[in-house]
Amino acid sequence: MSRGCIPWRRGCLLLVLALGAAAGAAAERALLGSGDHKYKQGESIMLYANKVGPFQNPTETYQYYNLPFCQPKDGKEYKTEFLGEVLEGDRLVTTPYKLQFRVDVENAVLCKRPLKAEDLKKFRDAVKQDFYFQMFYDDLPVWGFIGKVEKIVQTGTHKYYLFTHFHFDLSYNEDRVIEINVSSDPMRTVDITTADSLDIQFSYSVKWKQSSVTFDHRMDRYARYSFLPQHLEIHWFSIINSCVTVLLLTGFLATILLRVLKNDFMKYTRDDEMGEEQEETGWKYLHGDVFRFPPESNLFSAMMGVGVQILAMAMCIFTLALVGVFYPYNRGGLLSACVVLYALTAGISGYVSGLHYKMFGGTNWVSNVLLCTVLFCGPVLVVFSFLNTVAIFYRSTAALPFGTIVIIILIWALITFPLTVLGGIGAKNSKVEFNAPCRTTKFPRDIPPLPWYRTTVPQMLMAGFLPFSAIYIELYYIFASIWGHKVYTIYSILFIVFIILIIVTAFITVALTYFQLAVEDHRWWWRSFLCGGSTGIFVYGYCFYYYYVRSDMSGFMQTSFFFGYNAVVCYAFFLMLGSVGFRASMLFVRHIYRAIKCE
Repeated sequence: MSRGCIPWRRGCLLLVLALGAAAGAAAERALLGSGDHKYKQGESIMLYANKVGPFQNPTETYQYYNLPFCQPKDGKEYKTEFLGEVLEGDRLVTTPYKLQFRVDVENAVLCKRPLKAEDLKKFRDAVKQDFYFQMFYDDLPVWGFIGKVEKIVQTGTHKYYLFTHFHFDLSYNEDRVIEINVSSDPMRTVDITTADSLDIQFSYSVKWKQSSVTFDHRMDRYARYSFLPQHLEIHWFSIINSCVTVLLLTGFLATILLRVLKNDFMKYTRDDEMGEEQEETGWKYLHGDVFRFPPESNLFSAMMGVGVQILAMAMCIFTLALVGVFYPYNRGGLLSACVVLYALTAGISGYVSGLHYKMFGGTNWVSNVLLCTVLFCGPVLVVFSFLNTVAIFYRSTAALPFGTIVIIILIWALITFPLTVLGGIGAKNSKVEFNAPCRTTKFPRDIPPLPWYRTTVPQMLMAGFLPFSAIYIELYYIFASIWGHKVYTIYSILFIVFIILIIVTAFITVALTYFQLAVEDHRWWWRSFLCGGSTGIFVYGYCFYYYYVRSDMSGFMQTSFFFGYNAVVCYAFFLMLGSVGFRASMLFVRHIYRAIKCE
């Protein structure tokens, strides 16, 4: 074993241990939660308010007390939150509601307060924009609306009503809270359309009932809310239909490609037997150029390294999802996993990038490591800086606190960057060589004129369409979860679609690489990467369709967040699928040129 492989193996071991620790922590949290969530009758359980915001703009959220709600008499206190919760914009704060375990409340006064013109304007704007609020009770989420809008048909004007009474329906099983719902009393509303000042009394009521649902299954209702049984059946049918269609197309193209290759091998074998006077044509003609290293090899190596890292990170996230770590409303669990796993897999990008850079004959190792480090983090930093500034201007909870930003910087500086450097050092010290099946000539051959549809951009469009069609149906559910109020729970379907995406991307890139070599164009290195990653461009195009056709989102902040962070995700898709496409093409090209005799 070479000494250069040691950091790489240690990085793999660290990753495995981290995954095991994450899964173990999730299981331990579930077991400990069963004991921590036991209460005695009459015991006080705090109702935390989280955030408020327009229902159609899920990212545009504000702190609960930005609106003049009743505050606790002894002062509000914020709950300590984890990294993922802060990244999601959660800001849990105490409320004056007193919801004691198994104690009914008929009509309790929350507070009486005068609302001035400024306060009424805040409520009026909130009702006009269809504001909702989110609260948590014993870690169970509950939602409600601030008020309602009524349109007067005769005059065409609108009236705005503020809800002043909320009723909480709770259920329990022995000594545990199982379910919570909130509803407003339509008879207890206040018209705030034109008033300049009002004295308003806020009140609430509580009703408890027994439930047969066990504590372990109390989160199941949120999964059912997201995908009802009939919708789930339709979902499965749509996915199977899409997968079968893509697989049939893939199989059809594979059959054609295999038959063409078989004919090529027979032709080249017959030409070899007839003697050297036969002129070489087709892809065999390129045996002296096909393994010529690509231009900008440093950038190419870095893109390969980051792409493989993102692929490894995605597989780790799927592993955690399939073992049940990301249960419904595990606040910030997915975002925390993304941040931690990206940091822990940084050694993969450094190693893979350095390995390719060494095979290409590179010597500027510092440049390669630095480029690999900033290739993905750099654009993310630029997008985040702009969007966080927008969120600060809007005073939204989507703006990260300074302390959270410092923590993320420390994770990058103490884990991501050092692991990338260790991976690069391991690649530099490894004994790896690029053993090409054919000898590369000193000077490249001229490339014949090609029709427009064989140039890079049309080929990328052709390569991205088939993989995109395999994930098109699933994209709607993913977007409805991330940019809506649905909860995504069927990770098994998503994993199947992801595997099909990888397979289809690899195959379509191999097919286009063959067609490119068949017309005597040996510049396949960058082309295979670009064609493989072109699905990310299609996904970003779908973002425009979803935003303007399938959603009701609006406003500068929501638009900026939607297209900004989706651009980052699509860029990650581009790098990941590009590395898949290139790797598949490399294996294919090595195989076909190893199978023929080349001088």
